[in-house]
Amino acid sequence: MNATTTHTTHTSLSSSCDSTAEKWVLASNNKGKLAEFKRLFQQANLDIDIVPQGALNIEDAVEDGLSFIENAIIKARHASRASGLPAIADDSGLCVPILNNAPGIYSARYAGEHGNDAHNNQKLLTDLLPYRGEQPLIGYFVCVLAWVHHADDPLPIVAQGLWRGEILTEPQGEYGFGYDPLFWLPERLQTAAQLDPQTKNKLSHRGQAMQALLQQLSKR
Repeated sequence: MNATTTHTTHTSLSSSCDSTAEKWVLASNNKGKLAEFKRLFQQANLDIDIVPQGALNIEDAVEDGLSFIENAIIKARHASRASGLPAIADDSGLCVPILNNAPGIYSARYAGEHGNDAHNNQKLLTDLLPYRGEQPLIGYFVCVLAWVHHADDPLPIVAQGLWRGEILTEPQGEYGFGYDPLFWLPERLQTAAQLDPQTKNKLSHRGQAMQALLQQLSKR
């Protein structure tokens, strides 16, 4: 495998691929993440075919770790074991220091129902009400990527990205997903949900983690 190859990319995030390209399975069924990963892998110009685990009928792993790192590795091993392929997994979320870094690893199910962005955002706003004042409330989008060559790989590659912003009192913007409409970027005077996808990939926690992962892969 050569993670820095300049061959034409075969990354399609589909089950169809060039027979000469190496296959990796992407341990995610989140539509928002899949769309972002598709753009990130295309930009990376890898001679690798990325197959979403859903295309292989692989169910989500049980995420019983206590950190983003633990859950990313759990998901990567699960997808690799089920597919027999190298696997890459993402675990990501929003950490708000004044809430003891909640919602953290529970970001997708913060309000109780997995993937209900509107309810999760509303719960976050409600929980922050007692802390509102003159100072902005800081939050960090966190992304940890884990890559394993096989399910029992003793040397997984782990990369992390952090994206700092402020938490608004009401959502703004139509792009993105999750907490993007509440995540204000003061240096751009926009929320993450107001950024076009290409700009978001350059700035985001997921884009940062991807670049760090590719740097480590290139050394293997």
